[in-house]
Amino acid sequence: MSEEEKRLHRCCFSGHRPEKLNEPEAAIKAWLEKQIEKAIDDGFTTFISGCAMGVDIWAGRIVTRKKTAYCPNIHLIAATPWPGFARRWSQEWQDQYNALLCEADLVVNVSNHYHQDVFQQRNQWMVDHSARLIAYYNGMDGGTKNTIDYAIQKNIDVIVWQPGESSESDF
Repeated sequence: MSEEEKRLHRCCFSGHRPEKLNEPEAAIKAWLEKQIEKAIDDGFTTFISGCAMGVDIWAGRIVTRKKTAYCPNIHLIAATPWPGFARRWSQEWQDQYNALLCEADLVVNVSNHYHQDVFQQRNQWMVDHSARLIAYYNGMDGGTKNTIDYAIQKNIDVIVWQPGESSESDF
């Protein structure tokens, strides 16, 4: 299967870190679970997590839980910005990050080291290797907005839930 054919079955995630979220964690996780189920029903078999605290890790862990429980044909790619980028996080988040890396089918370090554009580079890599983006967006400028804008520019399917909305929006 060519890279372009693989891309058609890949879905990536974007969203904010916990301190920027305006909704309860449980509501966001429930929405992510619903969107992942829909993506699986739509034929997506590989999911890409950017491995950041919050939405990225939660979505990745939902995918690996589904894979273990009843959907062994789905896969997770953990796309980290650089090796060890989580080393300054709290122990709780480091544990979740390390568990995600262990559960992933493939770990891709988009860069070998930190540099100014490394997060944007990681986000673009995920979009460039996907046909759908599932994003939780709080309306603020930053990496999630940039990722959504890039995905729209690349003409991939974008599913976004903005806090305060009664349901998700398709861009």
